[in-house]
Amino acid sequence: MLQDIFIPLIVVGLAELGDKTQLSILLLASKTEKHLLLFLGTILAFFIVDGLAILAGEWIAHLVPLNLLNILSGAVFIFLGFAILFFRNEKAETKSRYYLEHPFYSGFILIFVAEWGDKTQIAAGLFATRYNGLMVLAGVIMALCLLSIIAIYLGKFISDKADRETLTKLTGFLFILMGVLFFLF
Repeated sequence: MLQDIFIPLIVVGLAELGDKTQLSILLLASKTEKHLLLFLGTILAFFIVDGLAILAGEWIAHLVPLNLLNILSGAVFIFLGFAILFFRNEKAETKSRYYLEHPFYSGFILIFVAEWGDKTQIAAGLFATRYNGLMVLAGVIMALCLLSIIAIYLGKFISDKADRETLTKLTGFLFILMGVLFFLF
């Protein structure tokens, strides 16, 4: 019974270290002060995406072609990157440290789209074919919660130390780069 939780927790935790989704959460956290809303949005997205993978086992990877998922994910990252670079309100950004009006929705949409077909989602589905699905879900969500908290904390730390304009430009370019990488890999 314990292996049903701990094996997915360890494997997913290690697989997600430095993953694009954790980097995305870190970058989003550096752009908002509403960290709890960001956390809740990302965890809800992880819960839905990984929960569906666990319910469907390995079948979920065959619902939508991986190429289409990569194109959609890449497009979302590129769109967000350009939005960060070109559609920001300079006055509002200097008056307030809030960049994202709705970090819950931003985190949810980004993770929801980016995680379909991700290695951890597929791993969660595969673990569910061998272990108790509810325990697998608990292990996966625990790992993703821990890593998301770390990413949000690091994003907050970086935003407190870095120049806002430089951080905004860097964030935009990194989102575009991650989007391009979806098309290449």
